[in-house]
Amino acid sequence: MNKFKLIAPIAFAILLASFLVPSRKNPFQSGDNTLTAAEKKEGWSLLFDGKTRDGWRTYKNLPEDSWEIVNGQLHCKKDGVTKRADLVTKDQYASFELQFDWKVDKASNSGVLYHVLETQKSSYETGPEYQLIDDGGYPEKLEDWQKSGADYAMHAPLKLASKPAGEFNHTRLVVNGAHVEHWLNGVKVADFMAWTPEWEKLKSTGKWKDYPDYGNAKSGYIALQDHGGGIWFKNIKIKKL
Repeated sequence: MNKFKLIAPIAFAILLASFLVPSRKNPFQSGDNTLTAAEKKEGWSLLFDGKTRDGWRTYKNLPEDSWEIVNGQLHCKKDGVTKRADLVTKDQYASFELQFDWKVDKASNSGVLYHVLETQKSSYETGPEYQLIDDGGYPEKLEDWQKSGADYAMHAPLKLASKPAGEFNHTRLVVNGAHVEHWLNGVKVADFMAWTPEWEKLKSTGKWKDYPDYGNAKSGYIALQDHGGGIWFKNIKIKKL
């Protein structure tokens, strides 16, 4: 048999496979906790590298033993904790787009807050919150404004889009001046204007009526809430607008 007839199909198959399998060196592809060349060009910055807590500290520099890094994920523990504290960015942000992946353990609750100031005892007293919670397995009845993707205690999510506990979700939080958008797994779940008469009415008649500093700041820290643990984060990145 002609050896060329045997070798030629094999060589063609190898060549075809080289085109079908994406190159690991492709600058427009990325693994966890990294940025592509395109993202860097667009102005994105990593807030978590999967290895260290560089860029973060605790709210008011409080002591804690609740946060750890496990397999490239920032984890707030449920058990074996003696001191709890939220994490906040070292830098402050005004207008920005924040993206991150998160999952909750069963019956867990957390949130990401922005425009946080350290003038009060807790971060939620000043910073609006993008709610993260186990919608399907939380042991208490949830109001709509308590569900994942809500502007907590202000705007209920337009749609329910969270995945079950233990599965990663993807969030986009866009704060552009007074205009705020919440996205969850590709679905827009909140879209509102801050500091309008309608916004002020929601604040003055709801949970925040006794928190005069809530939501007033135009710039501040971003906070990851320690609400008893059971929350995991990765791929946290931000772009200033």
